[in-house]
Amino acid sequence: MNLGNRLSRRDLFRLAAAGVAAYSSSGWLERFAAAMRNDPQRKRSCILLWMNGGPSTIDLWDLKPGHPNGGSFKEVATSVPGVKISEHLPKLAQRMQHLAILRGMSTKEADHGRATYLMRTGYLPGGPIHYPSIGALVSKELERSGAEMPGFVSVATNRALSPEAFGSGFLGPQYAPLLVGENANFNPQQPQQNIDQMLKVQNLDRPGDVAAARGDARVRLLDEMEADFVKERPGLASEGHRTAYQRAVALMKSSAVKAFDLGEEKKDLRDGYGRNLFGQACLLARRLVERGVPFIEVNLDGWDTHQQNFVQVKRLSAVLDTAWAALLDDLKDRGLLDTTLIVWMGEFGRTPKMQGDGRDHWATSWATVLGGGGIKGGSVVGKTSDDGMAVTERPVAVADLLATVGLALGIDIRKQNVSNIDRPIRFADPKAEPVKEILA
Repeated sequence: MNLGNRLSRRDLFRLAAAGVAAYSSSGWLERFAAAMRNDPQRKRSCILLWMNGGPSTIDLWDLKPGHPNGGSFKEVATSVPGVKISEHLPKLAQRMQHLAILRGMSTKEADHGRATYLMRTGYLPGGPIHYPSIGALVSKELERSGAEMPGFVSVATNRALSPEAFGSGFLGPQYAPLLVGENANFNPQQPQQNIDQMLKVQNLDRPGDVAAARGDARVRLLDEMEADFVKERPGLASEGHRTAYQRAVALMKSSAVKAFDLGEEKKDLRDGYGRNLFGQACLLARRLVERGVPFIEVNLDGWDTHQQNFVQVKRLSAVLDTAWAALLDDLKDRGLLDTTLIVWMGEFGRTPKMQGDGRDHWATSWATVLGGGGIKGGSVVGKTSDDGMAVTERPVAVADLLATVGLALGIDIRKQNVSNIDRPIRFADPKAEPVKEILA
């Protein structure tokens, strides 16, 4: 290793401990990014656990025992001394050494559609620019040449409230997600049927009345027509459209599609994830990480708890706790946890004050969680007031969170992409302040 050009992990830890690693003119960002980006052993992936509806983080990660706003849930000690979380996340509590909680999240958007777009792109909707989701950005930066699998796979997604927040925006269709099990209904109160079928890529087989030779001829004809179109009308849109089709055809012919066959897994392991849509989707996410997919998101719906907040959060917590703990263990056992970043978030939190037996939308003070590769586990950053109504220490904006994700994945967050109106847009907002306290 050339110490003049690159820092080892040990050097980074020493710098952090000494307080040298400041996001400023000290150059810490440049050295950190270069070390992460240039390490050939670190082929990274990201799993986003998206909590659709806005999870009640005051009942999960930042409880307020003894205060009227705290509700009926109790805290439980974790594997990290001094850190406590909900009693209904006991398995995650014992794996807290792998996780970092950001208790100072704060935005101004408490509308489902606008907040979803903001959290997933870093920008508010509206205006001429079609911003890409974080999944598209990451898949572009971490794509691997010659890969048969798509770079962005979205599992059990419900895009109804903000469809554009889940797309590739100005990056083009080649970075759009492969949708698996879209709009599959999750019900934590009832066992689900046909989960394996829900989590398979649909329409990959040729029609039964089309022979292989004829199907291949059709594909060649389409490719020739698209090549002529691109030659006459060069540009991102036409190139992206052709690339998207080529990747779809490659997936149809590839053995990599077996990644979606959960029947290959042992029964005990599948049971350990939970025999429900979210649990099996998390298992699928691990299988996709093994096959080099840079970005996978898994959706757990049902967090819009305007009624029966504690009943619903308890049920969802059981599903979340089982699946996420199994995912952490499975990745660790396979040597993948150090290179797989897990991000847990929704579009906002819920009101500290109860609204009848529910909690309303709340964006002023809430929490997100990161873990795995690139993250200093056992960390808690930020603090809210005793009543949960305000952030009192280390507020974190959306841009700060997305910049932190980018750095943890070894991405140069200052890199620019040209938007649909020819305006250069960085991976993260230039004003973003990464949460360096949790970067390992």
